[in-house]
Amino acid sequence: MKLKIIQPTYHKNIGANGNGTNGNGNGNGNGNGTASTLYKTKKRGLVGLTLPYLAALTPPEWDVELIDEQIMDLDLDAPADLVAVTTWTVNSWRAYEIAGEYRKRGVPVIMGGPHTFFHGDEAAEHCDAVGIGEGEEIWPEMLADAAAGRLKKIYRPPGQHNLKGLPIPRYDLMDMKKYGGRFRTHSVQSSRGCPFKCEFCSERFYIGDMYRYRPADEIVEEIKALGVKNIFFADSMFAGRKVASFELMEKLIPLKIRWSTLWTTYLCKDQKFMDLAKRSGLLHVNMGMESIDEETLQGMNKRFNKPDQYEEILSSLRKRGISYSLNFVFGWENEKPQVFENTLKFLDHHKVPVAYFYILTPHKGTPLYDRMKKDGKIIDVEGVRREPGTHCDIVPPYGTPEQMEDRIHGMYQRFYTWPSMLKRLPMPVTKANIASWYLNFSQRRMASVDRTIQNFDWA
Repeated sequence: MKLKIIQPTYHKNIGANGNGTNGNGNGNGNGNGTASTLYKTKKRGLVGLTLPYLAALTPPEWDVELIDEQIMDLDLDAPADLVAVTTWTVNSWRAYEIAGEYRKRGVPVIMGGPHTFFHGDEAAEHCDAVGIGEGEEIWPEMLADAAAGRLKKIYRPPGQHNLKGLPIPRYDLMDMKKYGGRFRTHSVQSSRGCPFKCEFCSERFYIGDMYRYRPADEIVEEIKALGVKNIFFADSMFAGRKVASFELMEKLIPLKIRWSTLWTTYLCKDQKFMDLAKRSGLLHVNMGMESIDEETLQGMNKRFNKPDQYEEILSSLRKRGISYSLNFVFGWENEKPQVFENTLKFLDHHKVPVAYFYILTPHKGTPLYDRMKKDGKIIDVEGVRREPGTHCDIVPPYGTPEQMEDRIHGMYQRFYTWPSMLKRLPMPVTKANIASWYLNFSQRRMASVDRTIQNFDWA
């Protein structure tokens, strides 16, 4: 049987009603009569994990085709016995369009991904079956039921997977010519879950609040099978358990790879950990600093981020020549407007190589979402996180939503000017320094007036 697994792109211009199409699936309409186009690129730098991993979980009796719509065209009339659509909230309207077109053609559609965890009932209206949660247990069951014509509406796993014995993703089914560039990077997952409970974060719900990590030997075998030098550990929190991360990093040294990941700031204070990370090939790390204001961090339940330790943390990275990027979130209750200027001064003073600026967005399922919805602080409850780019979905603590968007846009434009880059960035003579310059060029493009600011391929 022919199985198409599709990762949708999203509409570049989307309106309040969102989920419509002109009937041919090419995204020329968005349900409210205004024009809309699909976001497309010729290539991606980061090779995503979802499509090839789902293919690896698929029984051999299925003929699998993988479609990354951002870089590939989707032929709705090509033969298919079953279509699976993986979706985030930002591309959910497009996912529903695709599902609707295939169902018109009599092809059953199943759907999963982070969006369905919180919007399962909504997704179920647009497809034949919804998978909610991790796929290892439910994916084979959904495929078997589809083949037998007995799909249930909702599938949930019995528990959280222990991450042992995971299959190697089927990259052989992907057109690698579509994934290029000097820093083409493959995603590898070394853990799931997060030991922290930040007020605004929804990942701990759909990935699981129980931190789990894969056996180091299995991760090494997967990297060897890939045969590549650039790896991104796609974890919510790398090194959530230090003992496991020490074992993994020791085993990475002989591979001579360059790797990137996300972790929290306090790890940079552990000198032994940082030395081993450098020796094992750490190229770039992204960290959620979120704010330079301690009161704001307290409200976010990020008490482990301490502004009086930021100098020590950044110095630890700088002296080892490790490229890094920082995430900042603006719009928290009781925040003051001067935080924008103060943040730029902080970044300039510490010569931070890369920074990303986000507007606070309540994710469904989090305490923050429930509180802001109750207080009437969410502008469009149904539209939250549907629109790409830096979009204000909340009533900000100062000014208007449009002014908040302009402030964030202004930060990108000021931070990624040539004078700022020349002042902040070291000469591109090492791989880490080249990576920092590369990311700055990427953000210069995203900060232009005619582009969405938020780059979803930043990694």
